[in-house]
Amino acid sequence: MAKHLCLLLCSIILNIVFSGLYLNVKWGDVSSLSTQLSWSQEAAIEAEDVAAISCSGHGRAFLDGLVVDGKPVCECYGCYTAPDCSLLSLPCVADVDDGNPIYMEPYWMSKKESSGALISGWHRMGYTYIPVDNGRRLSTELEKYIRKLHELVGNAKTEGRHIVFGTGSTQLLNAAVHALSSNSSSPAFVVASIPFYPIYKTQTELFQSRAYEFKGDTSLWKNKTSNENVTFIEFVTSPNNPDGQFKDSVLEGPSVKTIHDRVYYWPHYTAIPTPAAEDLMLFSVSKLTGHAGSRFGWALVKDEVVHQKMESYVMHNTIGVSHDTKLRVLKLLKAVVDEGGREIFEFGHEIMKERWERLTAILSTSLRFSLQHIPPQFCSFYQRIRGPSPAYAWLKCEREEDGDCYQVLKEAGILGRRGRLFGAEDRYVRLSMLKSQDDFDSLLYNCQMLVSTKFGNHSKYHTSLL
Repeated sequence: MAKHLCLLLCSIILNIVFSGLYLNVKWGDVSSLSTQLSWSQEAAIEAEDVAAISCSGHGRAFLDGLVVDGKPVCECYGCYTAPDCSLLSLPCVADVDDGNPIYMEPYWMSKKESSGALISGWHRMGYTYIPVDNGRRLSTELEKYIRKLHELVGNAKTEGRHIVFGTGSTQLLNAAVHALSSNSSSPAFVVASIPFYPIYKTQTELFQSRAYEFKGDTSLWKNKTSNENVTFIEFVTSPNNPDGQFKDSVLEGPSVKTIHDRVYYWPHYTAIPTPAAEDLMLFSVSKLTGHAGSRFGWALVKDEVVHQKMESYVMHNTIGVSHDTKLRVLKLLKAVVDEGGREIFEFGHEIMKERWERLTAILSTSLRFSLQHIPPQFCSFYQRIRGPSPAYAWLKCEREEDGDCYQVLKEAGILGRRGRLFGAEDRYVRLSMLKSQDDFDSLLYNCQMLVSTKFGNHSKYHTSLL
């Protein structure tokens, strides 16, 4: 008996010793483990508490959101109300105007441990990294993971290219225009093919720069690029926003410079035939991971002079990108890359594919409306031919009397984005496929009502959910 007791005590002691050695290697001195966790405990408990608030699957509570009696409360999605977002408010308008990628939220809720980032109160309080690398404000670790991700997906070549970080791709759009127009003796002409992303026009006009001006549809200038006194800057969006089509540059010649917007060139939204290899390519975490609110984008730039000018623009515009944002994005990209990179794209692709098929099935029953055609294509990422899964539906009202398609849909309880904003006719409307499941269900229901009844002015839409 004494022998057995001795062996048991020895076993317990050895377990304690080896456990201590393991923790010492992993975390440092065992005696300081509780001290290391002490400063983060309150923040962790606060985050866990707000994450545990039930919003019935139709909303979310946030630490920086609505607070009642000192406690965060639910912010409801779509047409839901009540303290726990459990009540559907009728009639329900399907607001599918913006490109908020809320559909990715369930994925990240399943990745709580690997994607969460706890930021200390003293995290990188200065403007620059220490030590400063020639004034650079890049995170070398984040840059490394961006390159890893592109290599893993096969959607862009990063070799021989510099990376510029921006506050979303929106900031980088104008940084690129600034960089490409700065040597022009007269204002550069900024152009894009219809239908084009509205910010190309609105942002170019907003700054009222003497170095560049927006000149509309690319096709108007196809045979006029020989003017040596004018620099042409062409935006090429592929896949295109709003219609999801692959686009190539239209203009040619020594006076033409091109910005390739590749924000949607990820396997959730499109086939990846080959790696993009243009001289200036823009990407964004918004459509990659769904974190639009983090406002982070990057450019892959081949020319060193253009790279320096874009970095200078970002520096003078915002003194760089938030260090807090870069830490969060690094954590997100690590979660994607370290798990092999397939899970997030398969999750996103399945949702977008199913949404496209369901919407197409409803609208195909009516001759009154049509959607863009996107042919199946071979995808090098999936190593197979795959069908469409676009971020947006580019809907057209076919009847002559439906010239204002936006108004037709609005009367049916569907809020899209007018065609004129994309340089197109108002016979077109863009419908976002990226929003929450509640928003998409409302869209499907109201579309079904629209195509199956002769819609009057009275409110019939969305008296129940699909």
